[in-house]
Amino acid sequence: MTQMIFSSAAHEEFYQDMLMRCGNRDPYHQAFFYCMGIAAETRENIHSLFDLENDRVRFKGLKEDWQTGGSIRLCRLALNLWNGHLGKGEERLYTPYALFDCSYAPYFMQAVQLRYGEYFREDRAFIKTGECLER
Repeated sequence: MTQMIFSSAAHEEFYQDMLMRCGNRDPYHQAFFYCMGIAAETRENIHSLFDLENDRVRFKGLKEDWQTGGSIRLCRLALNLWNGHLGKGEERLYTPYALFDCSYAPYFMQAVQLRYGEYFREDRAFIKTGECLER
């Protein structure tokens, strides 16, 4: 992957710190903490979104009073990249149309690349016939 982009120095510091604290650098953790670090609101409220002790996300964080229009988009993408989460009855809010229509879009693409890095390697042909198979 090429050079990572960050929204701020605080974003990069948060990302590195959270990966160190959780002790896991797999694509799920990378994408999740990258998303959570984009905005100050999600960085400051990470405890309501992730349980470090048990290494799991906290879905209740989506309903917290501190959430803003932008932070909820960050959280929705992060949770979807973590485990494919789509809010029941809110699936339309988890589509690229709903999520990427904001200034965070370049960072969202970076998060997708972190989660699905094997498909963004520079040494791969862009498209190979039959490679995208239905699950």
